[in-house]
Amino acid sequence: MQAPFRADHVGSLLRPKRLKDAREQFRAGTITRANLREIEDEEIARVVRKQQEIGLQGITDGEFRRAWWHLDFLEGLDGVEGFDTEQGIQFHGTQTKSRSVRVVGKIDFTDHPMLEDYRFLHGLVGPQSKLSIPSPSMLHLRGQLMPGVYDERDAYYHDLAMAYRKAIRAFYDAGCRYIQLDDTSWATTFCSEESLAALRAKGIDPEQLKATNAAVINQALADRPSDLRITMHICRGNFRSTWMTSGGYEPVAEVLFQQLQIDGFFLEYDSDRAGDFHPLRFVNRPDLNIVLGLVTSKHGALEHPDDIKRKVDEATRYVPLEQLCLSPQCGFASTEEGNLLTEDEQ
Repeated sequence: MQAPFRADHVGSLLRPKRLKDAREQFRAGTITRANLREIEDEEIARVVRKQQEIGLQGITDGEFRRAWWHLDFLEGLDGVEGFDTEQGIQFHGTQTKSRSVRVVGKIDFTDHPMLEDYRFLHGLVGPQSKLSIPSPSMLHLRGQLMPGVYDERDAYYHDLAMAYRKAIRAFYDAGCRYIQLDDTSWATTFCSEESLAALRAKGIDPEQLKATNAAVINQALADRPSDLRITMHICRGNFRSTWMTSGGYEPVAEVLFQQLQIDGFFLEYDSDRAGDFHPLRFVNRPDLNIVLGLVTSKHGALEHPDDIKRKVDEATRYVPLEQLCLSPQCGFASTEEGNLLTEDEQ
C-alpha cells in the first residue's frame, strides 16, 4: 500500500515532559546542544516504537526537534531569518509566542539542518518514515519580504519554488518517499469571510493570490521522482486546542483537487467549522486520496465509531471509498506547547 495510508496521521505529537524540560535547560544554558540532541534522539526512538506498536504505516519523529510546525524549517532556508515580533498569532481566545520569519536575502536550499534530523528518523524506520514540512505558501504569505531583496515578485516566487524543489530532492536522496506539505493558508486565508475581506481591504485579489499559491507549489513539485508521494495537510489553525478561522472548502476546492499536483489531501473535518463534504465533488482523479480528518486532536474525548462510519459513508457520495483514508484533523502539537490533552489520550 502506498501513502497516504488508510489510517494515517498528520505528524506532530505531544512533547514528553522530559523533552520539554531539556529544551528549557538548553535555553537556560544548563545543558549543551549535544545533551539536548541525545535526549531528543531517545524520545524520538521511544515515540517511533509506539507508532510501530499501534500499527501505523507512516511514521514521523513527532516533530520533537521543532518549536513550531513551520518556522523551524523556514528559518533553515538560505535568505530567511527568524525574528521576535511585537505580538503572536491570534487564535480563538489566545495567542502564540511572538515569532515570525523574514526574507533578508536570495532564497535557496543548501545545507539545511533538518536533513540530519530526517536521516536519524530514516535510520530508525527506513521507508516507513514520513516528513512534514510547511508549504512554500507559508513563507510568501506569512513571512515578511524585506525591501530591496527582490525587485520583482516573480523572481521571489521562482527562487522560493526552486528552493523547495532542491529540498524535495535532498530529502529524497536521504531516503524519504513520503512528504507532507502543511499549508494552513488555503483554509485560513480563502475559506474565511473575514480573511477574504481583509485581503480585499489591502487591495489584494483573492483569486489572483490563489493562482499564485498553486503556481508556486506546482513549480516546486515539478520533476519530482515518480516513487515519491506528496500530500498536503490543510486546517484552520491548531494551537493549545484552539483555532483561527471557520469556513468550508468550497472557495478552494476546484483549485486544490483539480490543479495542484498533489497525491493526497489531509482535510480538517472534525467540526462544523470545516463545512460539509460537498466540495469533494471536485475530486475527479482516481489516483487522488482524500484523508478525512474526522478524529479531533484538540481534546481527549473519543469519537463514537458509528459516527465516524456515518461520516465516511457521507463522503462516499462524492469520492469512492477506495480513495478515502482516515486521520486526526491535525497534529497533536503544532507547536512545542502542545494541545490540551495527555499522552495517553493522544
